[in-house]
Amino acid sequence: MAENSTSASEPVYPEGVPCWVDAQLADVAAGKRFYGELFGWSFQPSHGGSVWAYREGEPVAALAQKTDGRLPTVWTVYFATPDAEVLTRRIRTSGGQVVTAPLPVGDLGVAALATDPEGAVFGLWQPVNHPGFGRRHAPGAFVWAELYARDTAAANDFYGGLFHDALFGPDAVPDFGRAPLAGAFPAEMPPHFVVHFGVEDCEAALAEVRRLGGRVQAGPFDTSYGTVGVVTDDQGASFAVLQR
Repeated sequence: MAENSTSASEPVYPEGVPCWVDAQLADVAAGKRFYGELFGWSFQPSHGGSVWAYREGEPVAALAQKTDGRLPTVWTVYFATPDAEVLTRRIRTSGGQVVTAPLPVGDLGVAALATDPEGAVFGLWQPVNHPGFGRRHAPGAFVWAELYARDTAAANDFYGGLFHDALFGPDAVPDFGRAPLAGAFPAEMPPHFVVHFGVEDCEAALAEVRRLGGRVQAGPFDTSYGTVGVVTDDQGASFAVLQR
C-alpha cells in the first residue's frame, strides 16, 4: 500500500508518487539565478551537465540544458516506479505512448518519458542511488502536481490504472490532482502537467517572479489544496507557487 504523507523529508517513494522534477532550459546559469533568488535554492553539478537544486541541504529539483533549441522549455514531473520497463509496457497497453524508452542516468537510476492518451507528458523514475526528492511538501520544494486534462474521468481511469494505490488506496494522501482544461485556457492549449512549489506567501512570491523577469499567468486563486499562482520563469517555463 502506498504511503504518500506530508513530511518534508522522505527518502523512498512508492510507485505512482511524484518523486522528482526537472526543468529543461536554454540557459541553466540564468535558471540558477532566477530559482536561486525565488526559492532560496543552492546548486551542485550533477549528471550530464545538469545541476541539482538544494533547499536546506536536501535535493529538490534539477535544471538541465536543452540539447535542442526546438525542444520546449518546460518543467517535468517524474513518478516513482520499481520497474520502468514494466510500467512503460502498461502505459502502452492503457493507451499512452512512450516518448523516451527507459535509459540509465549514470548510477542514479533509470528515466523514461511518456504521454497519457490525451498527450500530457510525464516522466518515470526507477531509483538506484538517487531515490528522488530529499525534501518536499515544504517552502522551496515540490508540493503538488496538477494535470489539466480535457477528460478528467478518462485521466482518472488511466492514472488510476497505473498508480491505483498512490491515488485511490485507503491510506493514500495524493499530491497529484486532475482538473479540466477549460475556462481561462486558450482552445489550442494541449493537456499538460503544472508542477507546484511551496511558498510561505503567494502574493509575495508572485511579486518576486515579476521582479526576476518572469510573468504571472493566473492568480492568486484559491483551490482545495491551497492558494495558487501560475507563472512562467524568465525563459518561458511554466510552474506554480502554492501557499498552504
